[in-house]
Amino acid sequence: MGYRLAGDATTQPEGLITMVDKNSRALSERKATLWIVRAISYLVYFYLIVVEIILLIGFFLLLFGANPSAGFTQWAYRNLDRVMEPFRGIFTPIQLGSTSGDVAAVLDTSVIFAMIIYGILALALSALISWLSSRLSKIESAEQDIARDAEMAQQRADFEARQAAAQRAAAQQAAPEQSVGQLAADSTMSSSTPIPPPPPV
Repeated sequence: MGYRLAGDATTQPEGLITMVDKNSRALSERKATLWIVRAISYLVYFYLIVVEIILLIGFFLLLFGANPSAGFTQWAYRNLDRVMEPFRGIFTPIQLGSTSGDVAAVLDTSVIFAMIIYGILALALSALISWLSSRLSKIESAEQDIARDAEMAQQRADFEARQAAAQRAAAQQAAPEQSVGQLAADSTMSSSTPIPPPPPV
């Protein structure tokens, strides 16, 4: 794409650079929004992973009739009660008998249901994170293209500015030479013109 000089300004390259700057700012704002959404999605995703781990630990502790007076068991059951709050009472636990310490072994199907629901949410968030990452990659690629276009436009504008300056310098150098030549031609013509004789008295 060619650009025509207009006086001292390279208006078309400057317009292109301005447009590139606007596109770059728009992409930067979109990129920042995607970064924030992805960061929040990562936090929620890690929370769901922790919840899944707590549910899995609690499920096996209940299934094998762990000693409820043990410190780890108490900690696991406290956290299990928190994450099971929305699902408590959906299904009736199945009693499987008791252990040697007279602790009931329970198959809590509500815990299994909660694991499924939290797992689905985690998979959905994982898909969302992958989509956001792909969008960010596309935006970064577009930013690289825009930066390359801006650099090329700036180089073209600088080249045309230098070319215009060289043309003006050449014109300024040629102007005195033309003036000297014109003066020399005028003096030659005046010296070659015969002087008329004086009028008779």
